[in-house]
Amino acid sequence: MNHMSKISHSVLRRWQNSNSRLTSDDFILPLFISEDEDSKEPIPSMPDMLRIGVNELYEYILPLSKIGLKSVLLFGVLNSDCSKDETGAPADDQVGPVVKAIILLKEQFPQLLICCDVCLCEYTSHGHCGILNSDGTINNAASIRRISEVACTYAKAGAHVVAPSDMMDNRIGAIKTALKLMGDNKTCIMSYSSKFSSSMYGPFRDACKSGPQFGDRKTYQLPLGSSQLGQLTTERDIEEGADIVMVKPGMFYLDVVNAIKSRHPNHLLAVYQVSGDYVMVHDYATKSGNFKSIVCESLFSMKRAGADVIISYFTPVVLKWLHENGGILTP
Repeated sequence: MNHMSKISHSVLRRWQNSNSRLTSDDFILPLFISEDEDSKEPIPSMPDMLRIGVNELYEYILPLSKIGLKSVLLFGVLNSDCSKDETGAPADDQVGPVVKAIILLKEQFPQLLICCDVCLCEYTSHGHCGILNSDGTINNAASIRRISEVACTYAKAGAHVVAPSDMMDNRIGAIKTALKLMGDNKTCIMSYSSKFSSSMYGPFRDACKSGPQFGDRKTYQLPLGSSQLGQLTTERDIEEGADIVMVKPGMFYLDVVNAIKSRHPNHLLAVYQVSGDYVMVHDYATKSGNFKSIVCESLFSMKRAGADVIISYFTPVVLKWLHENGGILTP
């Protein structure tokens, strides 16, 4: 077992000591990095979230870093479809939004754990997560080669964690091999290992402009009723070398979270409180007049189910509450 990639950053080491309380160590903040370097654009479908350009990134991250932000997850956003192609060429553009953001964050916030989503859907002309055959089906072999190239580009730029979300078969092994060939044994792989074909992704697809142009993703994302298949794909990704595994979405799939954690108690498990989860909880919490309590309950449910790490759009406000509460939130 290669353990170095599991403990190569101080945040990763703290994640190996997870507990039932909420602390700033538990959270990853997703960021939508706009191709427009001066952008600070509100996302209508996701309250309080922005598409943000690299020129605005420092001022956005600075106050959050002061109250405990430990980790971010980067997604690139292109302003138009004109540069997209069938292979997602802009995904690993050396002057693209994600690479630029990695370089800036590494320089300005050296203690921050930088995670990068690795997928093609934001960058392909067809909006699917892999490369397609002529009949519109997924070409798995070509897809995992391309995904590996993108992951290596982000690693070379300085990302600490690469997070493949495409759900292609055997892409973890392919990425692990590609990183090894370039002499990298420190980059952590956080696999979207149990990602379901959910109806809860709509606001995210608006934010990233990443919806499929035809069909759907049911042939490569997991069927929503299959906990067993989620466990099997997680087993496979662990065997191929995933350092962290993930269940996505979060709130509707806590049975899968618990089943995986019960089976792999010593393996780091992340859960993604996805855009639909976020909008739903935000709407009710706002209308109820009991915002903090409802948001925290949604997060404690994930910890209770077994999550070590929570990817959440609520991270900024939770950091504020933690800062005001001595750094710990308990039920």
